Amino acid sequence: MSSEDFTLQALGLYKAFGSHQVLRGVEFSLRPGEIMGIIGENGAGKTTLLRVLSGELRADSGSVVHRGRLGYCPQRIVVNNELTVEQHLRYFQSAYQLATLTRAHELVERLDLTRYLNRKAGLLSGGTKQKLNLVLALMHDPGVVLMDEPYQGFDWDNYLAFWAITRELCDRGQSVLVISHIAHDIKRFDRLHRLRDGQVHAEKATARHTAGRKVAP
Repeated sequence: MSSEDFTLQALGLYKAFGSHQVLRGVEFSLRPGEIMGIIGENGAGKTTLLRVLSGELRADSGSVVHRGRLGYCPQRIVVNNELTVEQHLRYFQSAYQLATLTRAHELVERLDLTRYLNRKAGLLSGGTKQKLNLVLALMHDPGVVLMDEPYQGFDWDNYLAFWAITRELCDRGQSVLVISHIAHDIKRFDRLHRLRDGQVHAEKATARHTAGRKVAP
């Protein structure tokens, strides 16, 4: 396939911390309208990989190619405890250069955050902070979304809302990469990979269909 068939490519990524080699030539591609999962044991290097893909961390060698805006939802919650939820939205509106907060408020409503708009983030529960974390990653309608354990702390209704939003993104041709330490959502992915020994290995193809077609493994 040509590079135009991909929204994100990881090409020979290596990353070490001192003598500990975490990534050993990671390679994979993410396609338009695809939900991909990468799973692995704790300590396998999943968060390191996502930080490299997002540009937060520089790889020792290799490259990352992506098209369009990135949305990044890290495992660690990146909110300011002294700002309200609404102030976070305004701050990121300016950072993303958005004309309105229409999309942000739509996500806030769907994730049941409306009642917390005027509450400081420091007074929110961990799960509610994670919902704000997710809104901030999606409010600029990115073409590629990178998520690290994105629904930790969610109740069942918000967990289902998360997957509904994710499916809608992909139906519009956007791409989503979810990193997790477990594979209980296997049927929700188009493709599933495992990070093991510093490399990404394809798991069996999943059964999810997008736009009436089955995504090839």
